[in-house]
Amino acid sequence: MTNLTKWTVEDYHRMIDAGIIKNRQVELINGEIINMSPEGPIHRFINHRAVKYLRSILGNLAEVMEAHPVTLVNSEPEPDITIVRSPDTLYLDRHPDGKDIYCIIEIADSTLQKDLGTKKTLYANSGIEEYWVIDVAKKI
Repeated sequence: MTNLTKWTVEDYHRMIDAGIIKNRQVELINGEIINMSPEGPIHRFINHRAVKYLRSILGNLAEVMEAHPVTLVNSEPEPDITIVRSPDTLYLDRHPDGKDIYCIIEIADSTLQKDLGTKKTLYANSGIEEYWVIDVAKKI
């Protein structure tokens, strides 16, 4: 049996500050540092269009963040899109957390299983009431 050390958000931040995980595309999920999937052209296109649309309809009612960390219990994922409370100055010295988040959206071109499994459970357990997954392959 393998025993893995679970990392806290504070541990994760110390590793970032120390340069241990510098220039690596990773996120902290349930205490584990996970490699993020590379972003392909269709993923980037759908993400960009969705953010542009959401910003146009939401205006100043909420902030639409694109691929920025959110802080949850023993996790700091980087959702593709996060809709959070305004104003953006709330996040000058911290990332949005569960109480700030209205909706998280993931674009799943190669991550559908993780997005509908681990991340869905993580977000639900963190009190995120709205979670959408755009399935690129099925165009939904």
